Amino acid sequence: MMQNIATDFLVIGSGVAGLRAAIELAQHGDVIVVTKDIPTECSTEYAQGGVAVALSDEDEVGIHFEDTIKAGDGLCNEEAVKILVEEGTARILELIEWGAEFDRDGAKLSFAIEAAHSRRRILHAHGDSTGKELERVLINKVKTFKNIQRLQFCTAVDLIIEDGKCIGAYALKDGLFIAIHAKATILATGGAGQVFSRTTNPAVTTGDGMAIAYRAGAIVEDMEFVQFHPTVLFAASAPQFLLSETMRGEGAILKNIFKEPFMKNYHSDAELAPRDIVSRAIISEMVRTNSSHVYLDLTHRDAEFIKKRFPRIYSTCLQYDVNITKDLVPVSPAAHYMMGGVKTDVNGITNIDGLYAAGEVACTGVHGANRLASNSLLEGLVYGYRAGVAAAQQEGQRLRGKDQAGIQNLKFNIQKKKTSDISMPDFDLEEVRTSLRRLMWEKVGIIRCSESLGVAKEKLSKWKYILDINFDTRRGLELKNMLTVALLITESALQRKGSVGAHYRSNFKERSENWQRHIRLKISQHNWYRQI
Repeated sequence: MMQNIATDFLVIGSGVAGLRAAIELAQHGDVIVVTKDIPTECSTEYAQGGVAVALSDEDEVGIHFEDTIKAGDGLCNEEAVKILVEEGTARILELIEWGAEFDRDGAKLSFAIEAAHSRRRILHAHGDSTGKELERVLINKVKTFKNIQRLQFCTAVDLIIEDGKCIGAYALKDGLFIAIHAKATILATGGAGQVFSRTTNPAVTTGDGMAIAYRAGAIVEDMEFVQFHPTVLFAASAPQFLLSETMRGEGAILKNIFKEPFMKNYHSDAELAPRDIVSRAIISEMVRTNSSHVYLDLTHRDAEFIKKRFPRIYSTCLQYDVNITKDLVPVSPAAHYMMGGVKTDVNGITNIDGLYAAGEVACTGVHGANRLASNSLLEGLVYGYRAGVAAAQQEGQRLRGKDQAGIQNLKFNIQKKKTSDISMPDFDLEEVRTSLRRLMWEKVGIIRCSESLGVAKEKLSKWKYILDINFDTRRGLELKNMLTVALLITESALQRKGSVGAHYRSNFKERSENWQRHIRLKISQHNWYRQI
């Protein structure tokens, strides 16, 4: 049994990109926003540092452009970057008009600085809760549209493809399958941090959008570029809580377990070096000192300033007996952000008719090989808006007039094979999930080599039978998607025989001869993937 629903536009994901797309689409038809958990359970909600935008008196969009290009290490799509920095100012001013309360110095907006930025351009809200503020404003705006319907606790299963066109998606809600038919579908499902055992990402980020798009025939690009955040809380029984890069922007110093500063030994910009360099430096220092962590030291700053500037970080760390005004904070890196994803143009258009993508799930090339800090929320706003505009303009007749009997008779075609016809070993879903995450962290993490990647590919391939199972639970669907994304990351990392940006190969430390190419994969009938 399956319920059928028809709408004009389907948005999968309720972070900054999905909500901004929905707001734009609501002006052109009915919208359904599908979210796997409550609407606020997404990476946007946990974004602490801020949103980068060239609005200060000392800044220019041209300088923001240059900083983004430099951080991307030669692989940015310059057109996409130009759009990001130029249109970003309008999107932020729009948010302020809608009620966003960014921190101020008197009457003027307050700007912070983060690694690899040459100007203070990071807007922040309530000290270190910027993403939460953006989510609040966008949800309130969404509520003003009566034609936006939100489906909570609804997990995307697969896209509905008919005659090469995406006409919606299958979803699972309350144990029942739903076929949601739409004239345009926008993926805004975020990243895939849960593929790694250490990650800053919330539990919902299991690569669902990337996996279902890939299974439907979408091209994925640059999947090897995974950004690891250098400073994540490392304490017994504590969650993998991100300690914002703005702490280093405000003077925090990295020290090894002997309480010695070390970043000057690795880069001239020390604590403000690009994230990939800082992460590798920390790993190197941990190996050199045979330790499981390093320290972040902000104790030389005024205690009241720290409490006011980082209230969320201060209160959270206190829960785990760490006082950031007095103590050295134990930290180590964790998986943070996917630069790669579903390949789109600068309007969010994929290679599948009727399918769009925006935000972290998508790859416009705006981040290149390494994302500039605090460009992610801006990307979600700018490209969520652009995907909404493109979907509204490109799609023709509204689906509401479609023959409902025809919809009822559409086959539930997600089953490629009958499970009963496949010989599969019994397995413990949670055990495989844990093993997969540990494998990816240990073998496809911050420092990679041919041997580690080969071990990962061999082990992941032994689990491929899982891809043929038609799960009817959220955890099962998530495992299927995590395995899909893990295979794509590993294969892409093997193919890039050289080091660039966040992708570092210890056996290929230099850039390869053809280093500026983009690795694109697409599902094949005869092989699990083929290179494009």
